[in-house]
Amino acid sequence: MANQIVSFSGGKDSTAMLLMMLERGEDVHSAVFFDTGWEFPAMHEHVAKVEKFTGLEIVKLKPSKPFSYWMFEREVIARKGENKGKVHRIGNGWPSPMRRWCTRQKVAAIDAYIKDIEGVVSCIGYAADEAHRTEAKQINNKIEDGAEFRFPLIEWDVDEPAALQYCYERGFDWGGLYDHFRRVSCFCCPLQRLGELRTLRRHFPDEWATMLKWDAAISENSGHNRGFKRYDTVHDLEARFTEEDRQIKLPGLSEAI
Repeated sequence: MANQIVSFSGGKDSTAMLLMMLERGEDVHSAVFFDTGWEFPAMHEHVAKVEKFTGLEIVKLKPSKPFSYWMFEREVIARKGENKGKVHRIGNGWPSPMRRWCTRQKVAAIDAYIKDIEGVVSCIGYAADEAHRTEAKQINNKIEDGAEFRFPLIEWDVDEPAALQYCYERGFDWGGLYDHFRRVSCFCCPLQRLGELRTLRRHFPDEWATMLKWDAAISENSGHNRGFKRYDTVHDLEARFTEEDRQIKLPGLSEAI
């Protein structure tokens, strides 16, 4: 018997997928949410709201150690060069497209969860306009070792706008997060566009202040901050945005930068 496990990020696509599966009467073994500790507060409120709406208790997984440890406390051992075998850096620094250590922690947690479950079918919330993402998932099979994969939204031809509208119609609005961002899980995700980071700084000052604090800790502990977005640190971005704000206030200049 197949045990369908929903990979539940809490975003619009995975939420729509879970609700649609339940509305269609499909058996769901469990919905799994990986709690990074970096989510917007509204995301945890959303998860609780989904649990109340569906009556399904969502399984909440956590990394083996807090992300703060991996980011600016872990002793990184050199694998080659003159310092091979020695500590050459403290902390991984910010994740990046090439250094997705945060994703590796998610991989490990989900692998551990499904390890003793037989007949796993991992349901992934890729929307119909993201079908290109399924090829790498099927080939690499890196998230759930040995699991089969299923992409219900693609099966049902539900694209991202339709998934969001579906959720809105059922009363899920994430506290307005989708009014500002394309993705609404980790507030400090370096994959955000520059405009979204400006928005984060303007509308979510507490989260931005936390990022500045972490950015300083990376620089202090490692002695070298490899950057948050490309090679810019969060403090570099703060200086840039501050200057943009100053320019906006000058007479005759447009607010559209």
